Amino acid sequence: MNYLSVESVSKSYGSKVLFDKISFGLNQGQRMALIAKNGAGKSTLLKIITGKEISDGGSVTFRKDITVTYLDQNPLFDANSTVIEAIYNTDNPMLNAVRNYETALTEFEKEYNDKTSEQLELCSAQMDKLEAWDFEAKVHEILQRLKIAFLDKQISTLSGGQKKRVALAKVLIDEPHLLILDEPTNHLDVEMIEWLENYLVSRDLTLLLVTHDRYFLDSVCTEIVEIDAGKLFHYRGNFQYFVEKKAEREMMENSEIDKAKNLYKRELEWVRKMPRARGTKAKYRVDSFYEVKDKAFSKQTEEKLVLGVQMSRIGGKILEFNKIKKAFNETKIINDFSYIFKKGEKIGVIGKNGVGKSTFLNMVMGLETPDSGGISTGETIVFGYYSQEGLKLNEDKRVIDVVKDIAEFIPLADGSKLSASGLLTKFLFPPDVQYGFVSKLSGGERRRLYLMTILITNPNFLILDEPTNDLDIVTLSVLEDFLTSFQGCLLVVTHDRYFMDKMVDHLFVFEGEGVVRDFPGNYTEYREKKEQEEKKIGKDAKASQQQAAAKSVSIDAAPVSYSADTTSKTTTQKKKLSFKEKFEFEELEKEIAKLEAQKAKITEDLNTSTDNHDDIVKWTGQIGNIIAQLDEKSLRWLELSEGV
Repeated sequence: MNYLSVESVSKSYGSKVLFDKISFGLNQGQRMALIAKNGAGKSTLLKIITGKEISDGGSVTFRKDITVTYLDQNPLFDANSTVIEAIYNTDNPMLNAVRNYETALTEFEKEYNDKTSEQLELCSAQMDKLEAWDFEAKVHEILQRLKIAFLDKQISTLSGGQKKRVALAKVLIDEPHLLILDEPTNHLDVEMIEWLENYLVSRDLTLLLVTHDRYFLDSVCTEIVEIDAGKLFHYRGNFQYFVEKKAEREMMENSEIDKAKNLYKRELEWVRKMPRARGTKAKYRVDSFYEVKDKAFSKQTEEKLVLGVQMSRIGGKILEFNKIKKAFNETKIINDFSYIFKKGEKIGVIGKNGVGKSTFLNMVMGLETPDSGGISTGETIVFGYYSQEGLKLNEDKRVIDVVKDIAEFIPLADGSKLSASGLLTKFLFPPDVQYGFVSKLSGGERRRLYLMTILITNPNFLILDEPTNDLDIVTLSVLEDFLTSFQGCLLVVTHDRYFMDKMVDHLFVFEGEGVVRDFPGNYTEYREKKEQEEKKIGKDAKASQQQAAAKSVSIDAAPVSYSADTTSKTTTQKKKLSFKEKFEFEELEKEIAKLEAQKAKITEDLNTSTDNHDDIVKWTGQIGNIIAQLDEKSLRWLELSEGV
């Protein structure tokens, strides 16, 4: 069943042609990705499809009886509305029933009386009528997974990342027939991205999306459409299949062009020597000559992005952290962290949003001071800091002037020098773009310009905070090649698992409560190790819960007689958990696992400790407190599990 048809669509801006008479279709159940270089028109095409921009020609047609939802790269909301109003602003009757039930439940929990009780009963009846309980559970899962607990906040108070997560939650909750997503993984941490992957694949969804996340592409998409030189190329497979087939296509095209060029040379010689009397055969040869010429020059030699700037000399001492502590009020960021950086190290920094990764980078740069401990930087170290916020540019400034403000001539790795204009050309900014205004650059072009301004300062210690956002896959590949041969130090924060796996030697894992774990390996290796640890902790937690349950049963056991009617009633009237209770149940599972891990760590310390009496007393007190918490939380978990 065809959901979307794009027929002969074209779009140009002045002399720049984004795409010319491109056509494709999307059928029910297909999950299609759109790939192109920065500035080639990916987001523009999505906006044309969704009616937010007008094409120069062609048509876009949706099946009449389907709903379509679009996630913009920069979503817009009513700034005065709250998060819950933005999410539940819909005509979906099931979602309206959930909203009314949640509101009634909140009022009932605030104040128990006949009015709130009656309202809750009416809303519950409506939920029963629409069979909306499973839908309610799905809504809560989406909100919880995207960590949207700030439902009463005004949209105007949210950060850009929070707005993107609210917009993503809204489009997922709406359950449209066709979902169009522009960079859905931006501003999500790795845990959220992996959940989103599984969610999209496990649902019977039809998708059209733009993303630079190559693991996400590989896991989610079954088809890829590429815009290249204004034309469309279709690949029926995932990202790995696309890479293989694109290489084959380009080899074949280049081979055909080479053949055409050789034939063109021979035809050119014939045309120059052509007899004056143009008979029928001669006319045919002339027409054939122009066809061959068009083929021979159908694809101009493609300029490649070149990253080859000079690196400053790096000395023996690089950067040393000595027993660093940092906290904001009661929130611990880093607690007693020490590390000596070595030449050529490539370190990834991972952790959930808000645990302190950016604060750590700011301390490395000297932009943030630790509460205690010392940071010592080598005299030869030149930092290059690529921040998540990007480069603050004057929109009315010409691109070439941005570079000239830093340097007129830039030293390269081979010892030569290049003008600002020449270097911009190597970074794929042609002359017409160089002398154009910053305001005309796409998001990806701005990030590429920002990267260039970092590299031309010749750093030997690169700090990259979310470098992959808005960069196209070609640019990412070139950046990865450059960083692989980079002789200095690299510290990178990114949610791009592919980039992390390819780049880093080991990880700083921010686990919360000030704990920073140094893991020897890349992200995939860390995930595998973590899954093994979680399975073990889960088994231990389950065993602890069973012991607590057995103990509770043995204490409370007493002879009880049941009638058949009573048993049946007890079984069928199993209490449903409220949203808060469901959230509490899921949080308890995490807390129990965390307590078990702490218990195991302290037990190990006790077994391997020295004779330091103070440490032993401290650890013994801690483990007693943890066991008491485990017993309390396990019993509560068992109570709530009856309603799951």
